[in-house]
Amino acid sequence: MYFNFLKHKKIYFIVSGILILSSLICLFLLGLKPGIDFTGGSILELEYISERPSNQVVREALSGFNLGEISVQPTQGKGIIIRMQDIKEATHQEILEQLKETGEFKELRFESVGSVIGKELKEKTKVVIIFSLFAIVAYIAIAFSKLTFPAKSWQYGIASLFILFHDILIPLGIFSVLGKFYGIQITIPVVAALLTVVGYAINNVVVVYDRLRENLLKIGRRNEDFEEITNLAIGQTFTRQINTSLTTLFPLFFIFFLGGETLRYFSLALILGIVFGTYSSIFLASPILVSWLKWRKKI
Repeated sequence: MYFNFLKHKKIYFIVSGILILSSLICLFLLGLKPGIDFTGGSILELEYISERPSNQVVREALSGFNLGEISVQPTQGKGIIIRMQDIKEATHQEILEQLKETGEFKELRFESVGSVIGKELKEKTKVVIIFSLFAIVAYIAIAFSKLTFPAKSWQYGIASLFILFHDILIPLGIFSVLGKFYGIQITIPVVAALLTVVGYAINNVVVVYDRLRENLLKIGRRNEDFEEITNLAIGQTFTRQINTSLTTLFPLFFIFFLGGETLRYFSLALILGIVFGTYSSIFLASPILVSWLKWRKKI
């Protein structure tokens, strides 16, 4: 006897609707803060030996340079990350000399990305995301092509597309808020994490749908309640999904807290995606399909 996961599906839809609407509003009003991977620019990471100076002191030390918009971000320990417009090596060395007035430090990294490369990366990223989404929906439709009752294979694909939209949009909304108030940027590692979330989320959905397919193929076209069979499929895969997600989240939390600044927001994007992906695969994927079929029967 399994818990009735579909009993409160209206509550799931309301919660997800609020989250999606909030994310859309945040993205519209606040936008995303693209990193130098997409806009072009230079990033300089330093670690101070004794005491780390304040952000204002660092900005004042760099005020004599024409660096455009400067972002100064403290890191764990005594480090700072400075993001600025693309600079040449000569200017890089001059900046290091100037910053010596703020205290003794060692340089951890210096990276520079031209604006042309950044624009090219932005366009390629959009193409990769679009093709990935269509490929996943096509795969779902083909994988469930043997199922014609009570839902068509393409309906599984459309329902999966909504889940992907849900699992990506909400983390993006959170990143828009973090970008506005904490200067968190969307970088190539963050995009890679979100694409990984797409694959992870669809894997969770396929697990539930595959068990639903097995149950449907066993009973054939008899008059068993589709909602009851769907609820059974969710219950049969619930423990597996929770365990899989937890074993993935544990190392990600360690990376977030201990992995350093470079991997922090990569791991955060994965954490958010996996949490919302697990929720949607259990409480949204199948309930959406059931509600859709009920609605079609009424019209």
